[in-house]
Amino acid sequence: MPNKSTAKQVFQPAPSEFVIPSASELAESRYTLEVHGHEPRSFVPQDDTILRRRSPGWPRDGWRVLAALAAAVLFLAPIGFMLTTSLRQIGVPLSRQLELFPQSPSWDNYRAAFDLAGMGQSALNSAFVVVLAVPLTIVVASLAGFAMSQLPQRARLTLTLISFAVLMTPITAVWLPRFVLFKEVGLLDSRLALVVPALGGTSPFFVLLFLWTFLRIPSDVYESARLDGAGALRVWAGIAMPLARPTIVAVGMLAFVAYWGNFIDPLLYLRSPEKMTLPYSLQILHQLDATNWPLLMAGAVLVTVPVLLVFVVAQRSFLQHFRQQGWLGR
Repeated sequence: MPNKSTAKQVFQPAPSEFVIPSASELAESRYTLEVHGHEPRSFVPQDDTILRRRSPGWPRDGWRVLAALAAAVLFLAPIGFMLTTSLRQIGVPLSRQLELFPQSPSWDNYRAAFDLAGMGQSALNSAFVVVLAVPLTIVVASLAGFAMSQLPQRARLTLTLISFAVLMTPITAVWLPRFVLFKEVGLLDSRLALVVPALGGTSPFFVLLFLWTFLRIPSDVYESARLDGAGALRVWAGIAMPLARPTIVAVGMLAFVAYWGNFIDPLLYLRSPEKMTLPYSLQILHQLDATNWPLLMAGAVLVTVPVLLVFVVAQRSFLQHFRQQGWLGR
């Protein structure tokens, strides 16, 4: 064993730590490393490229920042155009140059959108559908995903393939069967007809998301709860769901966007104008005057702003949960 006094440098890391010198230092001479709980050893690296330290700088971090800024501009530019156009005077032609903010903004466009298309009542109808459909989607999809995660592997694989097959089925194939079913049960021209798809989890994709999440939780966690006398519903509500919060937020956000922007279902199953949702009111604005861009963009802003707010809240939740360590945050 080499003597510590003869070595050019001795590394004495803290317990459970392993310190590696820089590549230039290792290339110059021999070193003795002391690892907690082991004997000192001398070595000379054969290839110092594996020990090369990452140096922060413009070539790597700078291009990453530029790519993020370019993506942000790409997605925010349509929103900025929509906001700017919604504040222009009605009848004024669109500017051929980039205009960040109109010289004389007109906030009356938003009031006109409410009055002409009845967007106030439509917003209440959309909120009614979302408040019922989104929680119901989360509950049903999570229950289905949890049940599939507890099945044997062969049965789980079969149900997963069936879910993929249903997911690939065109939505147009279910319009007529749903219409006949709603007519037989008396749900036509009722806002509850827009909530019924949530009873099936809205989409097999949401069920598969919960299945993937619950499969990442170690089975020992479930077994410990069962040994303590917890039933299936208790394990789902007390263990599985708290550990699946990021997935709950993702499914809730996607379900909100799906029901808030749903245009086909109200058009198929509703007849009364006072029961229509926001996308239908936006179509009314387009039918009234397809060239009135300030009015159309004002209606589009009213439909888009709630979605943006939900995305901002969901993003904060994503960042909070994915920074934590654990089975779902790795």
